[in-house]
Amino acid sequence: MNLKVLRVAAAVEAVSVLILFGNLLTVHARPVTALGGPTHGTAYLVTIVATFALTVAGAAGAARAMAFVPGIGGMLVLNWLRRHPEAVKAPSGDPVG
Repeated sequence: MNLKVLRVAAAVEAVSVLILFGNLLTVHARPVTALGGPTHGTAYLVTIVATFALTVAGAAGAARAMAFVPGIGGMLVLNWLRRHPEAVKAPSGDPVG
């Protein structure tokens, strides 16, 4: 897993929660909820998994905790990692990840 996965998941997480809240406060269209809910949930889980996969255990405790904040957790993690690049694991050289 790389930082690009985290960036995409964080963006999808943030945009999907905005769409869900906008829908809730305006028209409350069921199709938007039916599509947006699972999309947001999946992005939220991918953000958490990517954060744990990309960070060093001891040095990134704050980032790992921020990943659990719904809606903006991914953006918070990316901001934190920008300020603390030492917390990102070195690439393993794995051609799959």
